Amino acid sequence: MKKKKKYWMAGVLLLCFFWILCNTWQIISFSNKNELREADAAIVLGAGVVGREPSPVFRERIRHGIWLYEHGYVKYLIMTGGYGEGSICSEARAAEEYAVSQGVPKEDIMTEEYSAITQENLYYARQLMKEYGCKDALIVSDPLHMRRAMLMAADYGIEAYSSPTPTTRFVSLKTKLPFLARELFFYTGYKVYRIFQVQA
Repeated sequence: MKKKKKYWMAGVLLLCFFWILCNTWQIISFSNKNELREADAAIVLGAGVVGREPSPVFRERIRHGIWLYEHGYVKYLIMTGGYGEGSICSEARAAEEYAVSQGVPKEDIMTEEYSAITQENLYYARQLMKEYGCKDALIVSDPLHMRRAMLMAADYGIEAYSSPTPTTRFVSLKTKLPFLARELFFYTGYKVYRIFQVQA
């Protein structure tokens, strides 16, 4: 019995290892996927603020959203993100102010200031899309974040296409590996969450 139990545990551990390996591959391989095309809006996922300024990571996402707007790929920008702990400005508001300073008309920018996580970013962005009559969107974030973001967008019924920022701040192994580890944790957790949601 003890021997069978050991084999069973070894099998479970092996399955878990391969599942984690598979998830890691999905995140990395999808990070190179760019589905650039015309869409009604670009959903720029939040990434923190410093005072009233977007964090360096967030700024690069916003800049890519502005590029999509200026080159005619989207009609609107949807800035997402609420207030972090101790923040004086929401992520969405800081993004809007930055985009306006770069010449984007304020009337072409939508903001949602309620979200704290990626899932909420997309939930509230979908509400704005409905309000403005947008049928599809380009999702803007860092490459390693795209697989999870796209899965969540699909779960919310958003017709979405991947448009990772080409100027991501996560370039070196020193910055990429911690971000990948974080994404692996949340991506795996979200997939488990989806299983229980389907069963509920």
